[in-house]
Amino acid sequence: MSDSLQDLEKRLGHHFHNPKLLATALTHPSVCHESQRPHEHNQRLEFLGDSVLELVLTAELFTRFPHLGEGGLTKARAQLVNRRSLAECSRRLGVGQHLVISKGEEKNGGRERGSTLADAFEALIGAVFLDGGFEVARQVILRHFATKLAQQNTAPHIENPKGELQELLQSHSTEPPRYEIRSVSGPDHDRVFECAVFHAGRELGRGTGKSKKAAESSAARAALEKLMPFPPAGQP
Repeated sequence: MSDSLQDLEKRLGHHFHNPKLLATALTHPSVCHESQRPHEHNQRLEFLGDSVLELVLTAELFTRFPHLGEGGLTKARAQLVNRRSLAECSRRLGVGQHLVISKGEEKNGGRERGSTLADAFEALIGAVFLDGGFEVARQVILRHFATKLAQQNTAPHIENPKGELQELLQSHSTEPPRYEIRSVSGPDHDRVFECAVFHAGRELGRGTGKSKKAAESSAARAALEKLMPFPPAGQP
């Protein structure tokens, strides 16, 4: 194995017992298409790595946020695992310079194309899984997603806070939350609504907005931040 690939292993955080897996993970399908001869490439490893990544990060989010509902967990995972974030991981590792690609792909900038780099990172995770097993792959994944996971340690962005709050409350009670506009201020063209959300006779949170709907969403978000035990930023 070349010194440059050994450096890649160090950055990745795994030494391959079977170097062929690493070579396959770095081989783009265009090589096979251009040569028109059978050639191992990284699509199968990419398929495997995608599943391993999703399982590891889903389990990590599930553990970190025990009161986050299915919808919130899905959104939090989507913020972590997407084509852009996977390509960023590849760029930090310097994967592009190690890719084996066709002349046509090279000419068209394939070595630094985001989708190609994202696929290669998934393939590398698949290769690590086959070479070292699940726990080794898990440690590699958590190492490379540590910063993004730390950013998730404050309440993950929730697109539908009212729906998320209702889902959370209904896991313990059949009573839905109740929203009440407490005040309206400002001139007619620039009103500010203040809303409070209640459940079982208890106020859970307050929020403001330029419309009743926005104020209700703000109140629901405030309630979620109180009810969900999000750890401080930077803490597991």
